[in-house]
Parts: sequence; structure tokens; C-alpha cells
Amino acid sequence: MQQSLITTLFLPVSLFIIMFGLGLALQTDDFKRIFTYPKAIFIGLTNQMILLPVIGYGIASFMNLGPELAVGIMILAACPGGVTSNLYTHLSNGDTALSVTLTAISSTISIITIPLIINFGLNQFMGDGQEIHLPVVKTIVQIMAITIVPILLGMLVRAKKPRIALRLGKTVKVASAIILFIIVLGLIWNEREQMPGFFRQVGIAVGLLNVITMFIGFYSAKLARLSLPQSITIALESGLQNGTLGIVISISILANAGMSIPAAVYSLIMFATGGIMIWRFGRNKSVKTTKPQTTIL
Repeated sequence: MQQSLITTLFLPVSLFIIMFGLGLALQTDDFKRIFTYPKAIFIGLTNQMILLPVIGYGIASFMNLGPELAVGIMILAACPGGVTSNLYTHLSNGDTALSVTLTAISSTISIITIPLIINFGLNQFMGDGQEIHLPVVKTIVQIMAITIVPILLGMLVRAKKPRIALRLGKTVKVASAIILFIIVLGLIWNEREQMPGFFRQVGIAVGLLNVITMFIGFYSAKLARLSLPQSITIALESGLQNGTLGIVISISILANAGMSIPAAVYSLIMFATGGIMIWRFGRNKSVKTTKPQTTIL
């Protein structure tokens, strides 16, 4: 994937808007919810922060991908869930409050885990003479600038002007999904001649990552006797990663456009699998949470 105005400017800006929209939906109580629903939070974070990178590494190794693509899988697996998972959870009758809480906590933790996981992937898959080291401190600062800072700005607006934030939050959340979709379409158009080749290279790998993590997320929650809405939420949070962040890290931080291919292809696949979840559960009005939810959307 070649660098272009879309990848160098529009993607970082869209990511900032997306994370700002997430901040508009957050309150400090969302972080306190870890003490209210500890089992659901624990299972969700275990799937996202531990099992997802392990599964990503297994797929990248088993599929015998090229070095850049294998590292791209690890970058994707290191990314937390994004606003897209919150929207799909809402449309699938999942526990929206739990989804936003998991996204907020995983986004915060990921500023530390992303450099560690990516450096592990670089050391494992890049051959001699191609080795790249991701500077941990610099990367943490960069990730904070494009994720945590806009989240905090959104939370500040929510705390100071709650009515404005609630009205603006719904618009920004929908706009974020539309912006992401337009960006993905722009990337496809920009790379239209190479896109079939990208799918041949990593389509099966990222598809497996998406489906396996959603499956494990859903049934690990069911085995823990969580409610159906909570199980739907954990499935989506485990399987729908922030592909936009993955592309930004690949191109803006690592300066390696080839590593962004898995995230770009994944962004298309997750729209389809997320749509299947909406079709399966979104129409079922009997899907009710066993605990009261906080209205966030």
C-alpha cells in the first residue's frame, strides 16, 4: 500500500475525530464499572489484551506470510477495539455500556502494550538486515497524541457541557463510522489495482483472526455464564479491532506501508462480520441484558 494524502493526512485526522467521539460518550463512571462488572471486564480484557495477540502470532506463523505482512498482523492484534465495535454492539442489542468501558480501558492499556507487541513481532518476523526497532517511549507519546488526548478532550466536553456532548456525541459517532467507511473506500480506490492481490495475500489470515477471536470472545463469555448481551459485546470487542489505528501506526510511525495491508483488508472484512452479528442479534427483541445498562449512545 502506497503512502498518499489519504494515509498521511486524512487517516490520522479521522482517527482523532473517532477517538474524540468516544470521549464524548465517556464519564469517569465508565472506568469505575470495572468494579461493578468485574467478571465481564476481566473476560473482555483477557480476550483483547492477551488471547488476541497470541492468536495473531499463531496465524502469522502458521500462514507463512511474508515478514511485513506477518508484522502487520501483529500490529492489528495489538490494537484495541474502536468506536466501530461500540456502534455494532449497540445495533446488535449488546451491552453498550460494557462495550464503551472495554474500549476505554483497552485503549488506555494499549499505549503500553502496543510497542511491546509490535517489537515482539518485529523481532520474530523481520529477517537479518531488515530488523526495525520501535522506540517504546516515542511510540507511547505518539499513540497518546492520536488516541488518549482526543478521548480526554471528549471527556472534558462531556463533563463541562453534558447536554452538548450528548447531542454532539450521537452525531460524531455516526459520522465516525461514515468517515471510516469513506476512508476505507478511498484506500480501496487508491489501491484498486493491487487490492485483489492484497486479499489473496492476507484475506484468509485476517479473516481467521476476526472470526476466531469473535468466536472465542462469545463462547468464553457464555462459559462464564454472562448474559447474552454481554456475550455479544465481548465477541465484538474481541473481534473488531481499530484498523484505522493499525494503518496509522504502520505508515506514520513505522514508515512501512506494506505493514498496513492486513489492517486495510481487515477493515473491510470486519464490516461484513459485524453486519452478520447485527443480522443475527439486532432483530431479536428478546435480547435483554440481565442488568440495567447505562445509556451512552
